[in-house]
Amino acid sequence: MADWKPTIAVIGAGAMGGLFGGLLAEGGLDVTLIDVWQEHVERINRVGLKIAGYGGDRHIPIRATTDPSALEAVDVVFVQCKAPYTKDAVGQALNLLRKDTVAISFQNGLGNEENIGEVIGMERVLGGVTAQGAAIEGPGVVRNFGDLPTYIGEMSGELSERAQRIAAALSGAGLRTTATSNIRHDIWKKLLANIAISPTSAIANLTIKEVFAIPELKETAFGALDEAALVARAEGVDLNVAETREVIDQIAGPGGTGDNKSSLCVDILNRRPSEIDVINGAVVALGQKHAIPIPINRTLVAAVKGLESHY
Repeated sequence: MADWKPTIAVIGAGAMGGLFGGLLAEGGLDVTLIDVWQEHVERINRVGLKIAGYGGDRHIPIRATTDPSALEAVDVVFVQCKAPYTKDAVGQALNLLRKDTVAISFQNGLGNEENIGEVIGMERVLGGVTAQGAAIEGPGVVRNFGDLPTYIGEMSGELSERAQRIAAALSGAGLRTTATSNIRHDIWKKLLANIAISPTSAIANLTIKEVFAIPELKETAFGALDEAALVARAEGVDLNVAETREVIDQIAGPGGTGDNKSSLCVDILNRRPSEIDVINGAVVALGQKHAIPIPINRTLVAAVKGLESHY
């Protein structure tokens, strides 16, 4: 399995899409980045993608384009655009898909896989979760904050041969990836971490480490997490709070990616629509469904909506 070298297209070459694509291209895979940011794409094609920070600063030769319609079909498509644009972005790149092409979502929040599945069929979709962190520092420049694990798996819960084959190929190219039979559990686990980290970082305009250095913000973050854990259990996802707090400790602690601001914070700073509706907002909606009180998450959603109202 490790000898297979899949061709890969990355829809959304922002921080995480650029990092994943760059690392895999550096590891010997044929990767094409797709993004709407013309200056970003042009710089990557001219001088390569610069990855700074963890692993050392270097330029990686890799193809990039704003027009997926000109590309040939690939083996694997990473969907890493922002959640509000998922259906449109995938719909504009249908030529990338053969009958056996697999799409993997590494996006934040709930419902991304289902949105992709509405366009291409759920049988072609894998879920993905990563603890990695990255930031865009300018056109063609991505900062890497660490080397943390990535997981992929079938949304049906089976440990499939194709998921294991893809995971082995990604790991062989330098992106540490494990195939799992419980990706829904992992998606919820990452969601709970995002519920704690994303809005608090955005509202305070602080890095993740800085958020957890302030007792009041830390208490708010963990309060939101505790509410979300109740909702997860109501949805049949067996998550305990200690397990999710371990993820946050992994992110914010030594060797983690806590020196960066949350992607939601970066969206607010760049005056873009945020993903609050698929992160804390998703928990608010499910809390209503199960009649679970979730005042902290409601307040965090309201505060982020207030920030968005400025633009």
